[in-house]
Amino acid sequence: MLRLAIYFVIFASCACGATSICAAETTSPIGLWKNEDATFEIFENGGKLSARIVALREPKTPEGKEKTDIHNPDRSKRDRPIIGLVFMSGFNRKSDTRWDDGTIYDPKSGNTYSCFMELDGPDRIKVRGFIGISLIGRTDVWTRAQ
Repeated sequence: MLRLAIYFVIFASCACGATSICAAETTSPIGLWKNEDATFEIFENGGKLSARIVALREPKTPEGKEKTDIHNPDRSKRDRPIIGLVFMSGFNRKSDTRWDDGTIYDPKSGNTYSCFMELDGPDRIKVRGFIGISLIGRTDVWTRAQ
């Protein structure tokens, strides 16, 4: 009977460990996300997280041309397409659900902001861009693309 109890404890410990590993994997922000305007891919690059735009709700201008980075302060980059643009970079893991020290570029204005990301469950992420301190900024909530 004691041997059965020991086997049960070992099995339960292994099962709990496997569950923890699976839970950690589901808290990863890596993958496809979307908001009302676009779909984004968060990926790892050199040990840090970055993101690119992979699709736009409206990929063409009213004239039927592909949208480009027309507001970029660097004139040499204004012809680059918005789709494929890496607009977030430099995020370091702070905890299981938070990534800090990143930047986010807004192609609608041409401005770059400090940024952090925080998972709000396995299928929601809060992305906060700010100037100086995080109190002065804006949060956008993305959902995981299925």
